[in-house]
Amino acid sequence: MGMEQIYGAVIEGDMAGVEAAVKRALEDKTPVETILKDGLISPMDEVGRRFEAGDFYVPEMLIAARAMKAGVALLRPLFAETGVKPLGKVIMGTVSGDLHDIGKNLVGLMLEGAGFQVIDVGTDVSPQAFVEAVRKEQPQLLGLSALLTTTMPNAGETVKALKEAGLKEKVKVMVGGAPVTQGFADQIGADGFAEDAARAVRKAKVLLGLS
Repeated sequence: MGMEQIYGAVIEGDMAGVEAAVKRALEDKTPVETILKDGLISPMDEVGRRFEAGDFYVPEMLIAARAMKAGVALLRPLFAETGVKPLGKVIMGTVSGDLHDIGKNLVGLMLEGAGFQVIDVGTDVSPQAFVEAVRKEQPQLLGLSALLTTTMPNAGETVKALKEAGLKEKVKVMVGGAPVTQGFADQIGADGFAEDAARAVRKAKVLLGLS
């Protein structure tokens, strides 16, 4: 019963319902990994599927993702002691000169919902700041968001800076944003492109050899 309650509350975006059901599941000694996979990650797969089918839009996705994140926050302190490991570490940021963050935030939430550890470095992030973050955190994936045609070249500058720092071979780079295309990703030497948050999760898994 418990997992169905969490699952349903996530899809409905019922944050209080998710928190209450997760607490109950923990009190019932349900394994943390079961709650995470069946209660929180599984419904986000369904949310992504509904989005691609046109049954959900960005607001529904955001609300569900925030509800999921509230559940994950209750479990996170228990991850280390129960041996639950993230699928991988992702750094997300919007490139230099660009202050847009809704798309980036949604992709970050969806990646968290899929089981990744996400570090958000914010907006208007310089190529050098991305390089420093990659050097410090050693992620498997770097997500670059650009929402303006004028800031898109800064995604290319970031890839170039990673190459110059000798870090490009150590991290996969994924780009996204309204004006960004697969052709642009190829042109700047990025490893992947996704046109929306649901596809970004799938692409991240492919890039890291997880699917």
